[in-house]
Parts: sequence; C-alpha cells; structure tokens
Amino acid sequence: MKFGKAVVKSRIVILVVAIALMVPSLFGMIFTRVNYDMLNYLPDNLETVKGQEYLLDEFGKGAFSFLIVDNMEPKDVAELEDKIRKVDHVDTVLWYSDIADLSVPIDVLPEKVYNAFNSGNSTLMAIFFDTSTSADETMDAIAKIKTIAGEKCFVSGMSAMVSDMRDLAESQEAIYVAIAVVMAVVVMMIFLDSWIIPFVFLASIGMSILLNMGTNIFLGEISYITKALAAVLQLAVTMDYSIFLWHSYEEQKLKHTDHKEAMAVAIKETIRSVVGSSVTTIAGFIALCFMSFSLGRDLGIVMAKGVVLGVLGCVTTLPALILVLDKPLEKTTHRSLIPNTRKISKGIVKIFPVFLIIFALIIVPALYGYQQTNNEVYYNFSRSLPDYMDNIKANTKLEDDFGIGTTHMVLVDSNLDSNASHEMCSEMEKVKGVKYVLGIESLIGVRVPQEFLPDELVSKLKSDKYELMLINSEFKPATDDVAAQINSLNKIIKKYDSRGMLIGEASCVNDMIDVTNVDFKVVNIISIIAIFLIILFVEKSISLPIILVAVIELAIFINLGLPHFLGDQLPFIAPICISTIQLGATVDYAILMTTRYKKERSLGNEKREAVVTALSTSIPSIIVSALGLFAATFGVALYCDVDMIGSLCMLLARGAIISMFCVILILPAMFMLFDKIIAKTTIGFLPKKEVK
Repeated sequence: MKFGKAVVKSRIVILVVAIALMVPSLFGMIFTRVNYDMLNYLPDNLETVKGQEYLLDEFGKGAFSFLIVDNMEPKDVAELEDKIRKVDHVDTVLWYSDIADLSVPIDVLPEKVYNAFNSGNSTLMAIFFDTSTSADETMDAIAKIKTIAGEKCFVSGMSAMVSDMRDLAESQEAIYVAIAVVMAVVVMMIFLDSWIIPFVFLASIGMSILLNMGTNIFLGEISYITKALAAVLQLAVTMDYSIFLWHSYEEQKLKHTDHKEAMAVAIKETIRSVVGSSVTTIAGFIALCFMSFSLGRDLGIVMAKGVVLGVLGCVTTLPALILVLDKPLEKTTHRSLIPNTRKISKGIVKIFPVFLIIFALIIVPALYGYQQTNNEVYYNFSRSLPDYMDNIKANTKLEDDFGIGTTHMVLVDSNLDSNASHEMCSEMEKVKGVKYVLGIESLIGVRVPQEFLPDELVSKLKSDKYELMLINSEFKPATDDVAAQINSLNKIIKKYDSRGMLIGEASCVNDMIDVTNVDFKVVNIISIIAIFLIILFVEKSISLPIILVAVIELAIFINLGLPHFLGDQLPFIAPICISTIQLGATVDYAILMTTRYKKERSLGNEKREAVVTALSTSIPSIIVSALGLFAATFGVALYCDVDMIGSLCMLLARGAIISMFCVILILPAMFMLFDKIIAKTTIGFLPKKEVK
C-alpha cells in the first residue's frame, strides 16, 4: 500500500522522468547494431567457426560472394573486375583472366578452369572481402558492387543474402509495428469499457518498449529477429498487466470515493497478481538463454527485460497517466461487449466429460504432428526471403547456369606435399555432387611447377600456415545430400591433414542443425521445470502444476503439430521459440482460473460451483488477453515478407487462440475430474474444518 500511495503522490514526477528517459532511449535504440547473420550465433568452439577466423587472420578474407555477369564482352568484364577490386573492403577478385593470362601455355590449363568461370553467355567472378559475413562494411561493399555492376549482374552468397534481409526487414518494420498497434487498439476498444483507455495503455507500454529497446545498447548488438519481435511481443504480453490495473481501479472506485485512494489500492492488488503472472512469462524467456545457439540468449534477455520493464511501467507510468486523464476517461466509458459468461460456464462444466474425451483423442495425433514438424523444419536461410529478392534471383542464376548450389572452402597445411595435395583434390572431386576443386595444384595440375605461378596468385591462395581451396558443390545448404557430402569431404581432408578444415555456409549450417537439435530439447525441459516450480510455489500444490502444464502443452502440441498436417515447413528457430514463449505467455490464463478455483474451494463452495465461478469470472480476462496477443501478431504474420518473422508471428497468433480454448474448455474438466486429488495435494485448498 505504501508503494501505491507513493506512486499516486509522485504521479507528475513519474511522468516527467518517464518522458525524459525517452530521449536517451531513442538514441540507444538508433545506435544499437542489428545483426542479420544467424551463423554468428554458433558456439565459438566449433571447427567451422574457428576456420572462419583462421581464414580472416591468415588470408585477410572473411565474407565470400559470387558475381554472375550476363552478356558482357570479356574486355568489359575485365574493366568491371578492376572497378570491383577498388571497392573498399574487397580483398580479392578471382576470374578466368587471373589464371588464363599467366605465362602458362593455355593447352596445359585444365578445361575445368574455363568451365568454372564461364557458361554460355554468363561469366563468374569469386569475390573475397576483408570483413566478416555480416559486417556493415561488407554489406556496404556489396551495395557498391551492385551499383557498379548494374542490372546485368547478380550477387550471390551469404553476405548478399544478409544484405537483402536487412533491407527488407528495415523497409517493413515500421509498418508491421503499426499494424500490431492498430489491431491491438481495435481489440481493446471493443472489449474494454472505455474508448480512450487503449491509447493510454499504448502510451505507457510504448514508453516501456522504447526503454527496453534503448537499453539494448549495453548488449552491443541484437539480432534482427529480436528487433522485429521484441516490440510486438512486449506489447502483446504486457497488455494484460495494463488491463489488470484498469479493472482493479474500476473495482476500487466503487469502494472508495477518493480516486487517488482507489488507485493506491489498485496498484497494490495489481502488483500482487501481475508479479506472479509475469514470473512465468519471464521464466519462459530466460529458458531461451540456455541455448548453445546464442540467438536464444539474445531474444531471451531482451524479452525478459521487456517484461520486467512492462510490469514497472504498469504500476508507475500507467497509474500516473490514468489519474492525470481521469476526467476524460470517465466521460468516454461504454459498455463492454463481452456478455455475462455465467450461463455458458455452467454449460461447459455440465458436459465436462466431453472435453476430457476430446483431450484424450487429440493428445496422440497432436504429439505426433508436433514431433514431425520438428523434424521437417528448414535451415536454408534463403527460404526465409521472397522470390523477388536479388539474392534469390542470383542463387537461381548460379544454380541454373553453373550448377552451383553452395561453395565450400578448405584450409590445409601450406607445407603439404604437392603430390599429396593433388591426390586429395582428385579424391574430393570424386565425391558425389562436387563439380570441381579450385586450388593451386588443381588449377595447373602436376605438369606445371608451382614456381611458374606469379606471387600475386599464390598469395591469394596460400599463406605461411594454410593453403586455401574452393569446392563448388551441386547441392544446396541444409540438405541431406550436402550433409553426406560434407561428411565425405571431411574424411578425405583429415586423411591428408589432421588439422585441415572444411568451412563455409553449408558446413556452418550443418553444425547449426546439430546444435539446435540439442537446444530444442534442453530449452523445452528447462522451461517446463521452471514454470512447474513457479506454479508449485504460487499455488502451493503438487498436482496443479502438472494439470496446468499438461493443458498448455496440449495447446503447444496442437499449434506446432498443425504445420505437419497442413504441409507447411517452418524455419528452424520457430519451434524452439514458440514452445517456450507460448508456455510462458499463455500459462497465465490457466493460473488466473486456477487461483480463483482454489479460492472458491477454500471458502467452502462445492466442486461444481467453484469451477463454474472460476470459469465465468476468468473467461472475459482470458478472451481479452488471448485476442490481444492474437491481434498484435496476426497482422504482422500476414504482412511480413521475411518468413523467419512471419512464421513466428503466425504461430504466436494461433497459439494464443488454441491456448484460450484449451484453458476455457479442458482445464475446468480437469478440475472436475481431479478435484479430490487436488484437495489432498494442495495446501489450504479446503476450509480448515473440512480438512479435519
């Protein structure tokens, strides 16, 4: 109560401080770097990650791209090559002329050298940058190359994809945040009892969101997925807390003539209910921090921080705004469209065995679909972009004209015997799907001594410690074929050089598949255990956590099982995030109803009456909460062209509705069935005389 009175007394000061904090928060948000490269989140101890570092340290080469030139004369291509070499952060450009114009007889050069760089009317250049794949300097260099090359040229590769991803996400971000806001406002205006309170909520939540995004500057950078989802998720999840405060304030105004006193009590009541509710949500996000794939930590920290700031805003900034705007709010009240739910609650409880049967019938196919969906996710980042993007066109062109699906890079000991190196190249070229290997020995064969090669070319492919080779593969990244190919190539490389490494996009993605498969299981277990323990502590029960988690897990199984039955493939990150976010965000619905059910039973009400009362009083809050989450995410899912973001939002929207139905229909049936067990395993569940 003291805190509530302090907030009421200092309401003007709170608003002034909140508004003042928006200025540094805005600058913090603007200057927080956004990372668009998913491979950056792989653990540092992986060989593929170390190999990328060696490539940068030893050769000064980080990012790699192919430039495909259409219908251009050789002399014009040569001029273009010279211009590209002068672009900042372009380290090396390799084209046919770099080899064919050497003082080596043309008839001794293998035919594959020509075919590697030429196909019909198309010619190919390999471009190395001296900065990493997702560095801002790399993306700026790619933008410059696109400008120089013009419409006849196509830039492929991971960095080009990251560049396109950045451009697309930045162009759409403001629009889908606006869509989320508009749809959330519409839902609140319909289901709340005031026309302008939704805008007051948005002002308060908006301040918390900006503060959250601004404080991300202390993290150094955040992923584009985190940036895209953080505002939408924080809006959807913390909207509930604002609704709790408003309903409590409206209730207290009926008991207190002084609105300030009513607000002080409302703050006290809200803290009591919101803290317990928010802890489960925070636990769900913190569970993501245990992923080895550190994108989870990135999203988990930002969202957990957002929920904490949302709770603080709900009990400080929001009460201050409501009191300042108290008179306009009173003049714009209207009747809520949610009807009295007592009658429908009695009907649901009356036929509760039906919902138990539905639970039993659904659980097995839902679990099967859930498991299959997890096995069918895609890891190819390009699939997250629409077909009209430049990088997708370039990849299609590269595959159609040159038969290249991906490019591997090999680092082997620079002192490796030339004959052994040549034999290794020959063995690698026999691996299924390998088009050719480009290295010093493979370029000139054993007939031409290495001394004949100019120092400039040798320096591009050889350092004091390592020799660099390129392998062009017919297979795309994240496929079973390329996984088998990588396995075979690694065996050959290790046979000739135990410290040799195969690196590149496909190898990194292969490692990412292994890492995230483990992460998925770990995060699921941690989130379930954490939320189980929180419910056990809050409800002082052993049986209730099992029942509540079972109901929400069914909703998760249904939500993630549907893509399998609908024939949809999800990006790999979706099931990992949704399992924890849906559990953390929607278990609140179940806790709300359970708390009321437990209270009614402790007051001495019979089982059926207690369940009906708990259900009828909870339905309005659950509906508004679920529709708020649905509204904030569904519009984004329909509009966003980045599938990595769109899929997550669609799953969140659908998950909110499925969780709503599961809690309203199945949870009361569980209470009816297990009431005796709950009574024996819950402290303070029944009145003291009945316990005796």
